[in-house]
Amino acid sequence: MSTAKTVKVAKTMKAVKRGKVALPGGAEAMSKLDTAWLRLDTEANRMVIHGILFLKPTVSLEAVRERVAERLMRFPRFRQRVVESGDAAYWVEDQPVDVAHHVVSETLARRKGRSLDGALQDRLAELAAEPLDPGRPLWQLHLIEHYDGGSALIARVHHCIADGIALIAVMLSITDGGLAPPGAEAEPLAASKGGKRSKAAKLDQAATAAKAAKAGKGVTAALPVDPDAEPEWLADAMIKPINAWTVSEIRQMASAGAQSPRPDPVEPAERLRRRLLEDAAALTDAPDDAKTRLKGKAGRAKRVAWGAPLPLDAVKAVGKSLNVSVNDVLLGCVAGAIGQYLREHGDDTSGQEIRALVPVNLRPLETAWQLGNRFGMVPLPLPIGISNPVKRLYAVHAQTQALKKSLRPALSLGLMATSGTVEKAAQRGMLKTLSRKATALMTNVPGPTLPLRLCGATVDRVMFWAPQAGDMSLGVSILTYAGQVQFGLIADAGLCPDPERIVAHFEPEFQQLLVLALMLPWEAGA
Repeated sequence: MSTAKTVKVAKTMKAVKRGKVALPGGAEAMSKLDTAWLRLDTEANRMVIHGILFLKPTVSLEAVRERVAERLMRFPRFRQRVVESGDAAYWVEDQPVDVAHHVVSETLARRKGRSLDGALQDRLAELAAEPLDPGRPLWQLHLIEHYDGGSALIARVHHCIADGIALIAVMLSITDGGLAPPGAEAEPLAASKGGKRSKAAKLDQAATAAKAAKAGKGVTAALPVDPDAEPEWLADAMIKPINAWTVSEIRQMASAGAQSPRPDPVEPAERLRRRLLEDAAALTDAPDDAKTRLKGKAGRAKRVAWGAPLPLDAVKAVGKSLNVSVNDVLLGCVAGAIGQYLREHGDDTSGQEIRALVPVNLRPLETAWQLGNRFGMVPLPLPIGISNPVKRLYAVHAQTQALKKSLRPALSLGLMATSGTVEKAAQRGMLKTLSRKATALMTNVPGPTLPLRLCGATVDRVMFWAPQAGDMSLGVSILTYAGQVQFGLIADAGLCPDPERIVAHFEPEFQQLLVLALMLPWEAGA
């Protein structure tokens, strides 16, 4: 951002605080949840989601820029920059959007003795340590046009724009044949370059003016209303799981009452109150995580690693044979790989477990195109001290089953939204407490089942990494795409300088379970 533009924005923000002018560019208030993610940005951990698409054959920079202008700009968040005013944040239309700034060409530098994948991992680690330009919309694409017989496209998107599920929806929309987002959200790039504003935008402006006039303040003093009607969706996300749990309790009581002369005397409302208190305590009163070499003060430098993908059919077969979910199998392998890494470095992991913060989606998938963040984040214990792969798998299964029956995801969503309303210092204090209770942030996102195409090229592989928070040292990524399961890590360079060693243990851990599954008797006709 130029000095003149910075001064202009600063003056405008001061005027907004004094209530004399409206925010620039038809600004709209950022939701409390998205504000929380915006303010979690630190020098050690940037709140930026990173992804890589491997494309074959090569695609050109011009073709990618054209596709972005045609499709990605239909999502308003990719046309808007962020302006902070006090403890609030706003989306402001960036006119015009400079696609050439956001989609750039990369030339991959290779150090002597470093593989091609290693060079790409090094570049991704460098980007993970860099902030996005705060004077522009918070995203960028880096295209390496010639990479291993094809191209590699690195995507960087700030977490305040969207969560992982929403970004999958964005990726689908920009692929060949992808559908544009429905309704008023679908506004072409021409609208951000001085074209006619959409009917929805005009209605939003009229509503804001009407509210201001009614309050007797005048249009210039009005702050924009929250277009997402946040109290409604937040209550919906909190109340629906609670109501569903209450209905389940009533059904169980009715069933028990029909079979027993003495039904359970505890009323559903009381049982719900107890469960709420128990799950709230599980979130807030959990002790600090186990002290391993992976715990400590995080720094700016990062390391990135990934391995060869696993066939999804094989993972499903293991899960079916051992009567657990695909997710359980993968989490068990992650726990085994981390445990092996620690023992390899001389650590005693006997009886130890570490926690990973696991996002739980709380939105209908059909609304993912609306972007924003709609998930709860809950701590999941990983039994790194159990070397027996089967015992470890069933220990993980027990933890995930308990999590599915709890209200912790909905409660954590509310806590995260609340953190977006408090002062920054208070939020940082909450963040420090949270990061002491977990070692890793783990994401497990289901991607498309069939291969995608982008600008005429096949998307061969997809990987992405969610950012860690506070001083957490590991970001664990699991993504299923086109029949493959991709496992990757982003790690703090000081606390885990060799994440490739964790990745190296992941596939052998799975092979142990696969061999066991193949040894079990097959059902007749299976």
